[in-house]
Amino acid sequence: MVQRSVESIARNVCAEPKSTLRATLLARREAQAEAPAQAARNAALGKRLRALLDERAVTCVGFYWPVAGEFDARAVLADWLASHDARVAALPVVVQPHAPMAFHAWRPDSRMKPGRYRIPVPEDERVTVPELLLVPCVGFDAHRYRLGYGGGYYDRTLAAWPAAKKPATIGIAYEMGRLDALPRESHDMPLDAIVTESARY
Repeated sequence: MVQRSVESIARNVCAEPKSTLRATLLARREAQAEAPAQAARNAALGKRLRALLDERAVTCVGFYWPVAGEFDARAVLADWLASHDARVAALPVVVQPHAPMAFHAWRPDSRMKPGRYRIPVPEDERVTVPELLLVPCVGFDAHRYRLGYGGGYYDRTLAAWPAAKKPATIGIAYEMGRLDALPRESHDMPLDAIVTESARY
């Protein structure tokens, strides 16, 4: 049923409100997370993500704590950190509602505490500034536009970032979230790249 719903939406996606797309794609992603093939998808996505990180000459990467069937990038980031002492990973922290996020340094052994919306954040509030940002995608389109959760936190955070230090933005998604085109608003900006288990866009 979810599969048929996504295919129906994909045929006329720009006519559908983002909330409808979001609900359908989230349901499909969470169902996919329980499928036997999910381990293979995650392994393939992790391999592609690590290859991208190795290509980029950056020392600080911002990523996200996985929720709602998202790809868990922690093992990839832990391996990336272990291969060079100067590298830093960071998690987003919602300081207050409807405001830009901060990023606090993370390591695999970091002590965590519940953040806003009960998403874990590092106990140590060491602020860092990522040079590359891994952005979770509920959905995405052929032009690298992203469908998120609707809170606007990444949009506000990137809009507030100094232009000279703007990070590269890499969307992390599954192929099941790929659509021909998403409805857009004036503030929407395409990501620099999107990585899935099957391709890099």
